Amino acid sequence: MKKLFISHEQAKHICDKRQYDEATFPERVKLSIRIAWCRLTKAYSKKNNELTSTIKQADMSCLNQTEREKLQHQFEKELRKL
Repeated sequence: MKKLFISHEQAKHICDKRQYDEATFPERVKLSIRIAWCRLTKAYSKKNNELTSTIKQADMSCLNQTEREKLQHQFEKELRKL
């Protein structure tokens, strides 16, 4: 039974893993137990879920590989000037 109870820090880590679908089933069970009785973990999980939802709705575009390389070269060029 003791193995089902996790610390707040462990719960936060599992919550973050769950956000990226990396949490295992036993971890999700332990997190659910922790959320059921800990208001801090429950609040952290709620905020994490809101953040995930917001990011998914944001329709953000990222730099492609060529743009990243160009930006990296610009950074390196500016750093050499210092």
